Amino acid sequence: MTKLSLCMIVKDEEKNLTTCLESVQNIVDEMVVMDTGSTDKTVEIAQKFGAIVPCFSWCNDFSIARNAALNYTTGDWVLILDADEVFNQKIAYQIREAIADENNLVINLVRHEIGASQSPYSLVSRLFRRHPAVKFSRPYHAIIDDSVSELLKRESNWKIAELPMIAVFHYGYNPKAITSLDKYKKARQAMENFIKDHPNDPYVCSKLGALYLQINKEKSGIKLLKQALKSNKANTHILFELHYHLGNAYTRQQDNYKAIKHYQKALDQEIMPPLKLGAYNNLGVALQSMGNFKSASKAYETTIQIDPSFVTGYYNFAITLNAMGKLTDAETIYKKLLSLSPNYAAAYQNLGVVLFKLKKVLESVENFRKAINLYEEQNSYKEAEELRSKLKKLGIWKE
Repeated sequence: MTKLSLCMIVKDEEKNLTTCLESVQNIVDEMVVMDTGSTDKTVEIAQKFGAIVPCFSWCNDFSIARNAALNYTTGDWVLILDADEVFNQKIAYQIREAIADENNLVINLVRHEIGASQSPYSLVSRLFRRHPAVKFSRPYHAIIDDSVSELLKRESNWKIAELPMIAVFHYGYNPKAITSLDKYKKARQAMENFIKDHPNDPYVCSKLGALYLQINKEKSGIKLLKQALKSNKANTHILFELHYHLGNAYTRQQDNYKAIKHYQKALDQEIMPPLKLGAYNNLGVALQSMGNFKSASKAYETTIQIDPSFVTGYYNFAITLNAMGKLTDAETIYKKLLSLSPNYAAAYQNLGVVLFKLKKVLESVENFRKAINLYEEQNSYKEAEELRSKLKKLGIWKE
């Protein structure tokens, strides 16, 4: 039977590690959890799961750390996880079937960013054959892709496969953590140092360009993203990211024509449909801001066809239906949304507006009441008071 090794690098992850390891304990055959200087119970937790727990002195380079951990694995295949990720146990059979194929070298996995409202899915090369030529590179956003590309030039018999179902749930999407200046500073410094020697590297241009956009350095971000496109070195997935980030950049600059052009080029790339959710949604936003509600609604409708649980898609779709006067359809979509996300205060408010237009006044008021109660429960007192004030002016609100 093919042996599968879990390989991780961790530091001070006592809050997350148990859940992560529980998700794979019946799937992997060995666990390598390399510690990089924890001061909490991380090491103790890993040892309770029977993991090999080597220590590593942190050197500000993720690829060096990951390769050091990789050296401790003994399996035929390696699964890479971070402590804030959970493996989907429901696809254990598909994983075993994929790694049993003697021609497969890498299995790309779909990762679900829990909490991300616009682009919740990504494809990650986290499951691969333990081959001496497969190593991590790049100090930040360490990946095996470079070494795999070089290996395929020498040994073209290998295949790279993709599993379409969600394999990894990532719970590290935390707006407070993501907007941490310290985190941005470390990422930026590592990538800027790398790009000095690799100015046209499309992967790092994409990641650093996107980071520049996040810290409001739009000109620098756009320059890098265009630089990567001009290199003609980007593969399909990176091309998608480059155009997607450029679309986001031009949206922020309110240049909707350029934004739409890049979103459409992103969508032209032949990648898995779930990975395109953010581009479809943001294309809809750009079209909607130009008053093109019909085309925007089609973009939003596509998102929920791809992912019937995509709450943001339902919300935006319903807004455009309302704008086009398709009130009954908007009512249906809002109710579907609320069945998926019953604490969505703004959706109750918008549904209340639609119902009021449909002359369903009692049902409308009930939804407004739910919206106000939820706003207050979620400490959005300003929104609650503004809605209450509007309803009083309409004469349909009684305390």
